[in-house]
Amino acid sequence: MKLNRIILTSICSSFLLLGSCALNAQSLSDPKATKETVALYKNLHQLSKKHILFGHQDDLAYGVNWKYVTGKSDIKDVVNDYPAVYGWDMGRIELGAAKNIDGVPFEQMRKYIQEGYQKGAVITLSWHFDNPLTGGSSWDTTKNSVAAILPGGAKHQLYISWLDKAAQFMQSLKGSKNEAIPILFRPFHELTGNWFWWGRNTATPTELKRAWRFTIDYLRNKKHLHNLIVVYNTNDFTTEQQFLERYPGDDLVDVVSFDLYQFEQKDKQKFINAVRHQSTILTKVAKQKNKLAAFAETGFEAIPDPTWWTETLWPAIKGYPLAYVLVWRNAGYSVTMKKMHYYAPYKGQVSEKDFKKFYQNSYILFEKALGAKKIYQ
Repeated sequence: MKLNRIILTSICSSFLLLGSCALNAQSLSDPKATKETVALYKNLHQLSKKHILFGHQDDLAYGVNWKYVTGKSDIKDVVNDYPAVYGWDMGRIELGAAKNIDGVPFEQMRKYIQEGYQKGAVITLSWHFDNPLTGGSSWDTTKNSVAAILPGGAKHQLYISWLDKAAQFMQSLKGSKNEAIPILFRPFHELTGNWFWWGRNTATPTELKRAWRFTIDYLRNKKHLHNLIVVYNTNDFTTEQQFLERYPGDDLVDVVSFDLYQFEQKDKQKFINAVRHQSTILTKVAKQKNKLAAFAETGFEAIPDPTWWTETLWPAIKGYPLAYVLVWRNAGYSVTMKKMHYYAPYKGQVSEKDFKKFYQNSYILFEKALGAKKIYQ
């Protein structure tokens, strides 16, 4: 038995770069994944044992009191470095719009994605798509919206046309050698919540799983997108059973993740405890299923706590093998919400000094340190 294991370990070592042996490496759910995508997945797995990548949504496009300034970033203004993970959203691509749900032109987004990739950073895409049944927004929770996009459903063909538009955009994301840029694709995000049309109050677990399977199968096998690392994403949960209730299957998922925000200063310890509880469940599932784990969205709006980074976020994630943690966008003053809406510090912000301290944490990686690791090779 011992001899057989030694032989197997030797064989696995030979195929490690291909991610084809579960003993030492992880395998992507797409057997036709591009070599850059395979390399990224393998390297994220290795990095997550010792580091957590820091990410920020829409980082290059705008920040507090600025928009579309070449090379600018609120994160860079504070620590002279960029995030290791760039988050973007495809909302409105399904409508053929020129700009996404947050007003970022898709042409510009493509350039930002290419720029981040060239510097060795990680790219993740979510999709706040409209409700196909009603024409309402992502937050239109009309019943049976998911059922409508399934094969045989009233909006199935419409949904296919939406997938075609999304695929066309993702197919256009190319590196300098015309290679497909690997994307951490996070469809149907926060699927255990009740605020989106794909949420728990508008779709049964079976319907959601069927929608997920159709979506990933269509993008892979009809649109030939083999650069997607698929991210399963939930919101609040307290048990492993709740987390996995809508899980579509190991052959359709590469990363398991959750989103969780802090809303009040008094909730500091409650937030830390909740993140650690959910991370315990998350990383257990990831290990069992041989998947990556990630804290896909978090933050404390306007960051009123001057030591939030080192005394709240870090204690919440410390010790867990998470591939990345991403804070939400810096929109600045929101006219619709009538308040400041941002989740990362900027020059002069009350948590700026503490974020610099957080940046010095050798466990947390930003773009400079990550770029040196050549994660796509």
